[in-house]
Amino acid sequence: MGTLGVLGCALVSVAGCGPGDDAGEASAVRPTSTTPTVSSTIAGPVGQGTPSTTPVLPPPYVDFVEWVTTAVGPSLQVHPTAAGRRTDNPRGADIAWAEVLRLEPDADTPGMRAQFDCHWDFARAVEPDKPSWNLEPSRPVVTDQVMIETRCNPGAPEE
Repeated sequence: MGTLGVLGCALVSVAGCGPGDDAGEASAVRPTSTTPTVSSTIAGPVGQGTPSTTPVLPPPYVDFVEWVTTAVGPSLQVHPTAAGRRTDNPRGADIAWAEVLRLEPDADTPGMRAQFDCHWDFARAVEPDKPSWNLEPSRPVVTDQVMIETRCNPGAPEE
């Protein structure tokens, strides 16, 4: 199992993560709307045979953002679009983060970006229809491993 799969299994604690399973691998996703897609063909891990086709949905990936007050302090709620929830665009996280910063320049901190990346990489797969991804500037900057172990919410429970 690849590193991303190990990380994905650690984050989601999914039964069935083990040899041959890779929670972080791209999988075929069928868009639910009539949004045009650009498909790309990517090869699976070595030894898994045929390539798979995954949708690369076009931006925008962020619908809107809003600041709210929570028990841990201010929280930027990032509301992804349907495309943002389901695209397999290899540059998707960078494109979506740029959209967040256009909407809220004050979000430009290492800890906020790390929380966003964790949501992009893992939370989308675990809970694709979650209304918002909540990023808190008060959360500590941590290693990738700690970010995954805390389910993208280092320092305090999810708000």
